[in-house]
This record gives sequence, C-alpha cells and structure tokens, in this order.
Amino acid sequence: MTNRERAMNLLHYKPADRLPAVHFGYWNELLTEWAEQGKISKELADNWSDGNEADAEIDKLIGWDFNWFRTVCGNIHLNPQFETKVLETFPDGTKRVQNGNGMIEKIKPGITSIPSEDDYLLKDRTAFEALYKEKMQFTPDRIDLEFFKNFNDTRRNDVPIGLHLGSVLGEIRDIVSVMGMSYLMYDEDEDLFADIIDTYADMQYKCAEAVLETGAKFDFAHYWEDICFKNGPLISPDFFDELCAKHYKKRNDLCHKYGIDIISLDCDGVTEKLLPTWFENGVNTMFPIEIGVWGDQFEPARKKFGNGMLGVGGMDKTALRKDKAAVDIELERIKRLASMGGFIPCPDHRLMPGTKFELVQYYAEEIKKIKI
Repeated sequence: MTNRERAMNLLHYKPADRLPAVHFGYWNELLTEWAEQGKISKELADNWSDGNEADAEIDKLIGWDFNWFRTVCGNIHLNPQFETKVLETFPDGTKRVQNGNGMIEKIKPGITSIPSEDDYLLKDRTAFEALYKEKMQFTPDRIDLEFFKNFNDTRRNDVPIGLHLGSVLGEIRDIVSVMGMSYLMYDEDEDLFADIIDTYADMQYKCAEAVLETGAKFDFAHYWEDICFKNGPLISPDFFDELCAKHYKKRNDLCHKYGIDIISLDCDGVTEKLLPTWFENGVNTMFPIEIGVWGDQFEPARKKFGNGMLGVGGMDKTALRKDKAAVDIELERIKRLASMGGFIPCPDHRLMPGTKFELVQYYAEEIKKIKI
C-alpha cells in the first residue's frame, strides 16, 4: 500500500497493512542541534519547512513516511500585509516590531518562543474600515489558477495532500491579539468583532471555492485555529458557536460538494468545550491532540462523539527526549488508541529541542510494525 492509501483507509475504518510513521515537523532549534551533532546537514536544517524537499530528505534519514501538514492553498491572509518594521529598540536589545498583521510584538534577543503581544492596530471600526477591510477582500489574484489546474498531474500521489481552508478565528486572534479580541468581544464592539470574522471568512471561503472549481483534487481539508490554551478556550464556547459555527458549516459543505470528507483542524491546548461546534458543523478530525499537562484527550472525546470523530496525533513527543523504555511505553498506549480505528498516531506537535535523533528513528521503525 502507499502511505496515501494507508492514511485514507485508516481514517475511513478500512483495513491497512500497518500504521504509517507520521510526523508534524520540528522546532528550527532542534534541526540546528541535529546539524551540530552531525545527524543532518546544516543545509537541511536551514532549508526545512513542511512538505518541502528538505523535509522529504529528513524523512528518509529518520524513517518517517510523511508529514501530515502537507497542504496547499491560495493567498488566504491579509493582502497585502502590513510592512514589518522595528518601532523601538531597548538597551537590552529587545525590539518592538510591527508584524505583517499589524500586531506590535516585543522580541527579546535569544528568545525563540512566540513573541509577547504589546499592542495592535485593529482597535475600532475606524481602523477596520481604513486599514483592514480592503486587505480582507477576495480578489482573483489570490489564486494561482495555472498551478491548481495542473495540480492533479504534478502532485505526489503516494502521500495524502490537503487543501488548507485557513482559519475562522485563529488568524483573527493573530491580527487583534488575545487582549484585543477580549476587548472587542466584551467591552468595545461585539458587532464589529462579528463583521471582522464575517469579512475574513467570506474571503477564505471564496479562495477555497476558486481552488476547488479548477478541478484540483485533495485527500483532506485542513484548518489552523489555535484558540485554546492549557485551561480551555480563549473565547466563550457559546459566543464561539454564535459567531463561527456558520462559517465552518459553509466551508465544510463546500468540501463535501467536491468529495472531501476528511476535514482536519489544528488547535493546541484543551479543546473539549469547542468540539461540539466543530463536529456539529463538519470538522471530523482532531489534530495534533496535544498530551501536555491535560493528558489524553482523544479517547474520552471518541467515547462522547462516537466513531465519526477521527484523530491524527496524540503521541507524547516528550518520550523522544528520554529513552527507549519511555518510547516503548508510548508505543503501547498508541497501539491501544489505534485499535479503536479512525486514528493515525503522530507526535502531538513539532519535535522540540532535546529530542534524540536515534529515538525518533527507533519510534519511526517500531510504529511501522503495528498492524491494524
């Protein structure tokens, strides 16, 4: 079987000869570590991104079958983006930077985690109308029609490839910040917040529609959201359902019209309270199912939502920083989850610094021995 056949069979509760060895990429700092250790070349470390040639070369060195995050789309973001510029530099080297979304971030030297939010431009309706609304409109040049018209002839057919649907709320959070989103929802202008979501969602829907109208075929569709943290959602579940449910349904109905029935959604953190909105409106695949401090979220969710809820992820990546015994324990847990069907194991997010190259190789080798 090809890895595409394995993955699609598993997610449709059909027989597969074995589990595929699937991953979700790396922190860049880990690739630098591996290059310094002589495990991979510096060129691979410098050039890696999801689904590119460097990714494929690292797959061969480790033994991965494929990276789940192999998706394509049009230009589904602000267009054009804001100029990225340094607004202020502090004595310790920290910089206040306006990014392409109009968010103001504080970037500290030597710190590689997500920068702290400091300010944002989209604070009221005047800013929305003057600075953002035009950047959120659909225009035909967002879609490379020639690329998608030839997509079926040029795509890899041995691995699953998805259509990226964008984001209903996650990218809005990246534009207005967590703080700004909170003010818009509760203190400032609820109607404006709804207008922002509706405008952005309409653009992304039209992008997906234009791509699918070319005849390009996909194995799955995929959202990026990231609107939860370790204690739950960043928004009231009722408010989320009120503002966002209709946009998931509209986009997912479009996918169903074109024969796409696997619809994956990437959201970190504790997602339980938002699952009803997603699964009642066409999303059916959890990803990457983080373990973290909140434990296994997939099994209880499957019991609640039934076999229509699928999963990709759920492997505790921290085992890959420890030893073979820890990996073996994780493999046994994964074997139990996989036996439920409709589930593909994958590290529960990007592999982080300190991950041991040989343990990743061992995991990739052993996961392929599990037959379903």
